[in-house]
Amino acid sequence: MHIKPYTDIAAVKVVSDQVRDVTMRIVAGPEHGAPNFIMRVFEIEPGGYSYLHKHDFEHEIFVHAGRGEMVYEDRTVPIGAGAIAYIKPNALHQIRNTGDERLTFVCVIPNRE
Repeated sequence: MHIKPYTDIAAVKVVSDQVRDVTMRIVAGPEHGAPNFIMRVFEIEPGGYSYLHKHDFEHEIFVHAGRGEMVYEDRTVPIGAGAIAYIKPNALHQIRNTGDERLTFVCVIPNRE
């Protein structure tokens, strides 16, 4: 069993010229005994954004705190605490923090190892 506050897990800054003010924590995955999925917690500071990208696997997102917008394919949708999103395989997507506080969301992806 792996139970602890997510903030006890070190946040790693995502470094890229295509990302601004994003950190990530891998809170559950193979190293914690979870063989099939990886759960990550992302934090985006005000004005920050994730990659605009797509990949060949689905994933699910739950917004824990803050507000922003999700670019999904050809539209932009407001998101905030309590919002969920299913990202289908090969869908172009990005999350942007448009609020005044940190945007925190959980993202679950398949373990592809």
